[in-house]
Amino acid sequence: MLEIACFNAAAAIAAAEAGADRIELCADYAAGGVTPSLDALAEIRAATAKPVNVMIRPRPGDFVYTPLEFTRMKLDIRNFKSHASGFVFGILDANNRIDEARNRELIEMAAPLPCTFHRAFDQLSDHTEGTETLIRCGFASILTSGGKADAAAGSAQVAQLQREFGARTTFILGGGVRSTNIAALRQQTNVPWFHSAAITQPGENVDEEEVTKLQSILNND
Repeated sequence: MLEIACFNAAAAIAAAEAGADRIELCADYAAGGVTPSLDALAEIRAATAKPVNVMIRPRPGDFVYTPLEFTRMKLDIRNFKSHASGFVFGILDANNRIDEARNRELIEMAAPLPCTFHRAFDQLSDHTEGTETLIRCGFASILTSGGKADAAAGSAQVAQLQREFGARTTFILGGGVRSTNIAALRQQTNVPWFHSAAITQPGENVDEEEVTKLQSILNND
């Protein structure tokens, strides 16, 4: 299954039409993705029935949030909930461990919509302990590159996590996933979901041909 990270409405609609199974809607590609606008989600909803998971991240930078930023995250979930298919977020504490209480609170607010813990997971020192914590919190899935800079470098770690926890949670492999390496990455990791921005040129526009190639490889292998 293929999830495409999109940073504007036009890219999301294009990715959906090119064959993405799901959209992760963000804003600001250069910042690594932050909370998008309600207008962007409304525009996408009017154009496609494909699932759209919304990133909840109030600012670029680390994943340790002030009380005011946490309040903003809760407000954003409330505002997006009626049109989102799910949410993507991650909160760490000052020691770069999972902030279980705050993550649980957001999951409870989002219910019954599923939540994905994003690549803040890759900053954890212990991914086994972290996965257990996220399962306990109630996250449906975990987006990861195995704690490495990209999916290729972290594929062995993700494969181990998939073997250990794949029956209890869903791993989404992300970080430099392209049509040139997705077949090998699937063989190496055996995860059910792959995540790519499918951006091959400067800017934030999705490469529709790349999305089609990615999906074709997943469908044919």
